[in-house]
Amino acid sequence: MLTGFAVSSAAIFVAELGDKSQLMAMTFATRFRAWQVLLGITLATTVVHAVSVALGFGLGSALPTSWIGLVAGVAFLGFAIWTLRGDHLTEAEKGRAGRLAGSAVLAVTVAFFLAELGDKTMLATVTLAAQYDWLGTWIGSTVGMVLADALAIGAGMLLGRHLPEKAIRYGAAALFAVFGGWLVIDGALGLL
Repeated sequence: MLTGFAVSSAAIFVAELGDKSQLMAMTFATRFRAWQVLLGITLATTVVHAVSVALGFGLGSALPTSWIGLVAGVAFLGFAIWTLRGDHLTEAEKGRAGRLAGSAVLAVTVAFFLAELGDKTMLATVTLAAQYDWLGTWIGSTVGMVLADALAIGAGMLLGRHLPEKAIRYGAAALFAVFGGWLVIDGALGLL
């Protein structure tokens, strides 16, 4: 369980760096209190990652682990490329973040839940859950994402729009490539 927690915390933290969810967190932090934004992110992430872990756990028990490792490595290399490409909020997402009224926590929860469906952090969590303990992966992926978004909220409050987005994106892509390369090599050695 500890390995799943550690690996998924680190991987999802890295995956979230420069992601549109961080941009949403910064946007919401300018409108709502930081604790409301963080609570909404935590609620949405807990649910989305529970679904992701269930999918990954189901795949993990149905497929041989060497193949899962190889596919996971290729997926992480794809995540590295996706991260290099970068994420940006669309005008519709910016508008939704600015218009939501009512409960701040509910607004953030719904927006993050919808934004995370099919996002790279959800796919990375599915991939990790296919290899590691489901509980450790679920808790770790949730913690990793919440910490990365908390960092975005804090950075957004302190630095405004002067964040070096390109440097963050390149660093996250490099870490994905390292994780991906390691998983590909480990999976390929398991097939030999």
